[in-house]
Amino acid sequence: MDNQQNNLPKDFFKQFKKKEDFQSFFSDLYKQGVEEMLKAELDEHLGYEKHSKEGHNSGNSRNGSYSKKVKTDSLGDLVLNIPRDRNSEFEPHLIPKGSRMSDKLEESIIGMYSRGMTTSDISQHVKEVYGVDVSEGTISNVTNRIIEHVRDWQNRPLESVYFTVWMDGIVLKVKQNGKYINKCIYLVIGLKQDGLKEVLGMWMAETESASFWMSVLTDLKARGVEDILIACTDNLKGFTEAIKAVFPQTVTQLCVVHQIRNSCKFVAWKDRKPFCADLKTIYGAVNREAAEQALEKADSVWGSKYGYAIDSWRRNWTDLTSYFDFPLEIRKIIYTTNTIENLNRGIRKYTKTKVQFVDDQAAQKAVYLAIMNIEKKWTMPIPNWGYILQQFLIIFENRCRI
Repeated sequence: MDNQQNNLPKDFFKQFKKKEDFQSFFSDLYKQGVEEMLKAELDEHLGYEKHSKEGHNSGNSRNGSYSKKVKTDSLGDLVLNIPRDRNSEFEPHLIPKGSRMSDKLEESIIGMYSRGMTTSDISQHVKEVYGVDVSEGTISNVTNRIIEHVRDWQNRPLESVYFTVWMDGIVLKVKQNGKYINKCIYLVIGLKQDGLKEVLGMWMAETESASFWMSVLTDLKARGVEDILIACTDNLKGFTEAIKAVFPQTVTQLCVVHQIRNSCKFVAWKDRKPFCADLKTIYGAVNREAAEQALEKADSVWGSKYGYAIDSWRRNWTDLTSYFDFPLEIRKIIYTTNTIENLNRGIRKYTKTKVQFVDDQAAQKAVYLAIMNIEKKWTMPIPNWGYILQQFLIIFENRCRI
């Protein structure tokens, strides 16, 4: 008896002359197993087994079956016979209506797409790993389901108060009217009362402008934002005015790093290192008065040679130095837009293989999925949040809601 059992596997496998025969056997076995489970589901739905007397005059009965092609994780396309009832009420859980591909495979496709793989790369990868032929069009259809999630995410209610927001745009190449042009995706990150960050939304336009930023802020207000304590931005012309028009009490802080970069555009390469060293004495000063003295000193050294660069600091002085009104811990948070620039770099990382996008929707899908991947890492509040929170509560005591 033991010898017979040991020899059974060898005898069993002898019937398969080729690998294809073996796969065909298991495909048929899988198909039979799934179809039997579907019949069991229908039995449960109807409340009686086939040929049972309990089904007489029950008001519903079996009504044959219909064929449906289903993509499996390992066996490729299978044509299954899906049972149906006469009242068309039966909806199988194993193979849901309208489902043509396993959830696991769809999740894999979306995961690959979110990490920057192109539809052709995904199609090839799915073929190699899962043994399933999935066209680029099918992959696009799968990822198009993301657009519904994008709409829900973009329209979700927001918190009433954000302690800080960082605002910036990222430029992508998108096809429009037969040619690829630069388009800007506007992004906003909000700092919540628990010290965690969240991306509040994304908006798309052909260029970055203060007027469009006003529409972004208006959208935030419509979604429930009543107050923003501090807003950190680049020095786009009219940006501060746009913020004040929608949230008049908001403290605006221009990004010091952006200001330094813009100043250096007017400085010869050989002078940039000493010029930047003098700028550091301005933004690194202990208070606004010391910063003003450092600006005057920098003017005396560089004003005659690079007057426009120095004048740009004077023109933007009020919004460049707002951070001096706050403790050192808050200053570190608000004096640059590094927070959102890090987000932009992360998005670039996920979309680097997609140099161009065929339409707005394709760009929005890619950016949304990149944001979702990045936000998964935002699980901890900013360092020393409990201490910083106390500072916010003291400074903005009538506007914070805890």
